[in-house]
Amino acid sequence: MMEKNDNRLTSIELFAGAGGLALGIEKAGFRTLGLIEIDEDAADTLRKNRPEWYVIHDDIAHISCLDLSAFFHIPKGSLDLLSGGAPCQSFSYAGKRLGLEDARGTLFYHYAKFLEQLQPKMFLFENVRGLLTHDKGRTYQTICDIFESTGYTIQKKILNAWDYGVAQKRERLITIGIRNDLSHELHFAFPVPHDYRPVLRDILPGCPDSPGIPYSAYKRKIFELVPPGGYWRDIPPDIAKDYMKSCWNMEGGRTGILRRMSLDEPSLTVLTSPSQKQTDRCHPLEARPFTVRENARCQSFPDEWQFSGSVASQYRQVGNAVPVNLAFEIAVQIRKTLEGE
Repeated sequence: MMEKNDNRLTSIELFAGAGGLALGIEKAGFRTLGLIEIDEDAADTLRKNRPEWYVIHDDIAHISCLDLSAFFHIPKGSLDLLSGGAPCQSFSYAGKRLGLEDARGTLFYHYAKFLEQLQPKMFLFENVRGLLTHDKGRTYQTICDIFESTGYTIQKKILNAWDYGVAQKRERLITIGIRNDLSHELHFAFPVPHDYRPVLRDILPGCPDSPGIPYSAYKRKIFELVPPGGYWRDIPPDIAKDYMKSCWNMEGGRTGILRRMSLDEPSLTVLTSPSQKQTDRCHPLEARPFTVRENARCQSFPDEWQFSGSVASQYRQVGNAVPVNLAFEIAVQIRKTLEGE
């Protein structure tokens, strides 16, 4: 348990996953009061790495209906930061400007219930870039309307993790909210991109051994023909056509098929499965997918952060995570905002 005289800024995280966002926020100087995560393996990951964290392994719907101030032992309005990112779902449209009840039935509803009840000074809501255009932009507009209706002034920006010390191209939609009564005195600025952006050469050497799922012998032999930085167009057409089958006749560049990474580029977005035909990410030097630990390095997790569950579950946890360094950079700016810098 944390000491009572701990005066760090406080945070609560929803949809915590394997802890990428929470770890970045902790590194920026916050004290985590609680994390909610429905997946058993991800919850075990959080507990394994941070035994002192209050990890709630439950459906958020069972928690958001409670008296949250009493549940977390904090007065309404005292929490510094609520963080998390609810999976994107469509809404039903009852009117032009929707309220909280219109989001009922979605996972976002529970995030908004926490916001309404706890009234934290600031919130961080992260999601995929595609949320901006989901359902012709109406889903995100409704989310913003609800944020505003619960008493917040919001800012949004798409950030690429590669700009912030992460050797991976991964774009996230970041929405920041400041409670209206504080919006005149608190001013948030998104982090400035770094001058240097890391590539795989910076993170893969010396990676500790870890589980991984290999390619089939057939797929491995084909990948041995693909040069680093190459893809299906870089091997004999008859071999590529046999491998791609129906994908051969698809439109577009299909650049993700038989894609082999290069040490001189960042990883493409780390996925939840190590081998998907249209989104291959083959290791630059060996004909195999990245291991769990290599993917974790692409997500800027420290090597000591261990993942629970089956190999498939570990891949999924890493792939779903927010890159730690990106989370840290955003959280530093939130801390500066709250401290009046």
